[in-house]
Amino acid sequence: MPFELGRPLGVPNDAGFQKRVLLSLLELLERSDGPSIIVDFPDYAPESDDSVAVLSCPVQFDKPDDDASDLDPLKTKFIREIQAMGPWYDMALKKRKRTTMGGSGIEIDSLGDYIYAFIKGDEPENPRNDVDISVILKLAVEDLKAYYIEAVTSQPGQEHLSSKALQEWFWNNTTAGEVLLELIKACSQSDNEGIKMTGSHFIAPMDVMMKRGILKED
Repeated sequence: MPFELGRPLGVPNDAGFQKRVLLSLLELLERSDGPSIIVDFPDYAPESDDSVAVLSCPVQFDKPDDDASDLDPLKTKFIREIQAMGPWYDMALKKRKRTTMGGSGIEIDSLGDYIYAFIKGDEPENPRNDVDISVILKLAVEDLKAYYIEAVTSQPGQEHLSSKALQEWFWNNTTAGEVLLELIKACSQSDNEGIKMTGSHFIAPMDVMMKRGILKED
């Protein structure tokens, strides 16, 4: 399926599209050319009527004070944004009684520092010995996106935003989106082939990378 941030199964209550996606997924289990199979779903998820909704990050920050000049301004803004999204995420968790966040096993209070370490070239410790650190990075990025999407869709009137609206909001209006684009650049310089692969395929949609000049069209 073409990458969409938020709802790869489409808008709520679209049973027909959701059934098609699930049946296509189950058909992969019948194939013998694995173990890893990646297949694009032929159609984009249909948009809801509010697909043109204009979102902005629910938190805004001033430039860090001069006395914080020893800190990385982008990192400072990133960490503060994550913290400020907390009440919205907590509201989402209370309302829905579930979350898609947590695959990396890294607590949200540490998630920003963990991801940003790769940008600075300071590869952090792998919290698991059963998978490569590139897998942990991918899961950490997915956790970060889930945290933001669940938080923003907990706001009144934003519960049924389309994947397109969510994607545009995340990549154009949050510091987290800016940080992940910097992460892609950092991953391309890594000696770890898994991290290079994660950066080029599993952090941002192809169209976003092309628009930002990170990925060039053939």
